[in-house]
Amino acid sequence: MACKLFASDLDGTLLGNPEATRRFKAAWESLATGRPLLCYASGRLIPDVLKQIEENALPSPDWIVGGVGTQIYNYEKKELVPEFTEVFSRGWDRSMVDEIVQSFPETVKQPQELQHDFKSSWYFPRAKLSEIREIRRRLKKAGLDVNIVYSSLRDLDILPRKANKGNALKWLCQKLDISLEEVLVAGDSGNDSSMFLLPGVKGIVVENAQPELLEAVVKLPVFCSSHVLADGVLEGLLHYGVIGRTPPHTVTPEEPVPRPPALARVLVESTAAPLSAEQRGMIRTGYQKGLEALRKNITPLGFSACSMADNEATGTDENYYSVWARDGAITLVSTIDLSEPDVHVAQERTLRTLFDNLSPTGQVPANVRVKGGAPDYSGVGGVGAIDSGLWAIIAFYYYINKTGNMDLLEAYAEKLQSAMNWLSAHDSNNDGLIEIPEASDWTDLFGRSYDVLYDEVLWFRANVCYGRLLEFRKEYERASYYLRLSQQIQGTLLTLFWPSTRPPAEGRQTTTFAHSQFSLGDTKYLLSEITPFGFNWRCDVLGNILAVMFNLLDVPRAQTIFQFMWGAGVNDPFPAVNLYPPVQSGDPDWKSYYVVNLLNLPYHYHNGGIWPFIGGMWVQFIQRLGLRELANQELARLAELNRAGVTHEWEFNEWAHGRTGRPMGKCFQAWSAATYLRACQEQGLAPEGETLE
Repeated sequence: MACKLFASDLDGTLLGNPEATRRFKAAWESLATGRPLLCYASGRLIPDVLKQIEENALPSPDWIVGGVGTQIYNYEKKELVPEFTEVFSRGWDRSMVDEIVQSFPETVKQPQELQHDFKSSWYFPRAKLSEIREIRRRLKKAGLDVNIVYSSLRDLDILPRKANKGNALKWLCQKLDISLEEVLVAGDSGNDSSMFLLPGVKGIVVENAQPELLEAVVKLPVFCSSHVLADGVLEGLLHYGVIGRTPPHTVTPEEPVPRPPALARVLVESTAAPLSAEQRGMIRTGYQKGLEALRKNITPLGFSACSMADNEATGTDENYYSVWARDGAITLVSTIDLSEPDVHVAQERTLRTLFDNLSPTGQVPANVRVKGGAPDYSGVGGVGAIDSGLWAIIAFYYYINKTGNMDLLEAYAEKLQSAMNWLSAHDSNNDGLIEIPEASDWTDLFGRSYDVLYDEVLWFRANVCYGRLLEFRKEYERASYYLRLSQQIQGTLLTLFWPSTRPPAEGRQTTTFAHSQFSLGDTKYLLSEITPFGFNWRCDVLGNILAVMFNLLDVPRAQTIFQFMWGAGVNDPFPAVNLYPPVQSGDPDWKSYYVVNLLNLPYHYHNGGIWPFIGGMWVQFIQRLGLRELANQELARLAELNRAGVTHEWEFNEWAHGRTGRPMGKCFQAWSAATYLRACQEQGLAPEGETLE
């Protein structure tokens, strides 16, 4: 496209990963003379945007749209454009707006530096649609002509009716005599949607975009990046031909990268030093061994859980000789960017095997036996595997989004809907969350139930993914329904699983024991389990990592979670345990069946054992925070674990003891190898041709 102006949001788009922000700066400043004008369109006010430009080493813009579209700033002249405010000054009374909004007890006024004459900004966590409508009704009744922007399930901005990022950008383009067809925009949240909705503009939606933006642009031909934050912006700029190439993820700027103070302390206290030649060699050897381990799991039906040729099956161990929904899906998602044709074939076969064996009611099988093809719909004790369907929906989206195989999507459209219907039926009380029977997810010998963090995070992501699949089929109304539902799930999750000491406001009375206990303290991570009668304060490491990787949490909360888990040592002696702290005998959470086969003793298996597949995600999680050298060191430690083996090197075992770090379980586990391969790719330590760019 002929791009004359590029307008991008800051928080959650260009900001969030300092190294990615520097890569954007390097790519932008490398453009020859005649590059597009650069405009930052932010919810922040101009002084704060200027501070962010300096502190985060952003390239100097030509223009800034600040205050969610209530300010336009000429960066070269260092001055606001005063005539812009005349556009929306009629029908606006800031003091009356403040009076009406503060009458809602859940609203809290944002700091004064975020306010100005034409912007009234509030925190309104997890507001209901009916509450936003009531605010709108009262303002209208008072004769105020306003625009309400609610984003990120928290930020409420009341602006003059014509004030939003889109109208400000349109006004600026008219002033500069630039056609909207020559404008490219990028964003991640609802307050960016007005830019995308301008007729003629092209858009980049970063992979970490909130469902509210995905819903707003569902009918538009925008480019949806497969990368997050500034790397997603770079991917979009490449797509539209604005830049000729994207800097590889291995490119780290020479000048110091700014870090949030808390994360900077982690780096000082850690071993975040450059990799030695020996470590690099071990990681690359591990990559080749990981490919070999992965290929041991390629069967005519798809990915098996572990190598059938290298593991002896006794008793219930026979079920390892199967295509498992969760194992196969995680393996598929983790290998989606590999170039090996045999891996691509196994990915599609895995999906076909699972959905060809869908039950009449829409249940995805827990596994399908490779020998004989018999499906099994339950786990230990005959309990159904709820997360099988969740992972299968997610994996189907990743595969279609990568391959564009619309024929496969059409062939399985009805079965995908049936699977979603089966999952939806588990929301028996219509609160947006699904109710989980005891021991019915991947921790199938571990006693957690009702609202389980891990499953609810997958439920959130499954709704986003299924909405996108419907979008691919141009079923826009149904796609919007599932994207809206994902927003409801996200709001409920944040309310229940991230408790606060802040007392409930009038009109939001607590109704359960769990709710009432939230007033006793705050947490630094998402709780592992909520029931009508209590809650579990333990940290589900996998559930929290997935909440970040699946875009349920924002960057500040992701940093908070990382600080806690790093301090707790969930990666010690190797990355990473699945649960912190483990359940001890005599603990109220202890179940007598944990001693079956001595499998769930403390620091064993699902009770605080180390899982290499979680370790691979742990490395990706750290990389997403922009801590590349630290992620490299954690990858080296993960390589050590995968190399250790029970009988010989590079077994990529199923799990390891949480204290000794000694490998246990089956060898050549598919997901252990797959997430290691993915982590190597993201760190730029895979062989040439497999590095993500």
